[in-house]
Amino acid sequence: MDNYVTITSDRNKKVAFWCYVLGGFLGIHQFYVGNIGKGILYFVTGLFMIGWFIDIIKIATGCFRDNTGAPLRK
Repeated sequence: MDNYVTITSDRNKKVAFWCYVLGGFLGIHQFYVGNIGKGILYFVTGLFMIGWFIDIIKIATGCFRDNTGAPLRK
């Protein structure tokens, strides 16, 4: 039997979703997962909302990752 370990983030998908809902255009969800550079970029260019729209799809499908590349916990 093959045993393997899946590495997941310390960050939670539900919390990232609510950060997105409450302040996604300001990059709050990016700051939450440790992507400080992206968070600053979203904060400065928040009115364009292109990345904001893509991020909700990534969060919903489970493709959103933290700053180390690990998927978020469910």
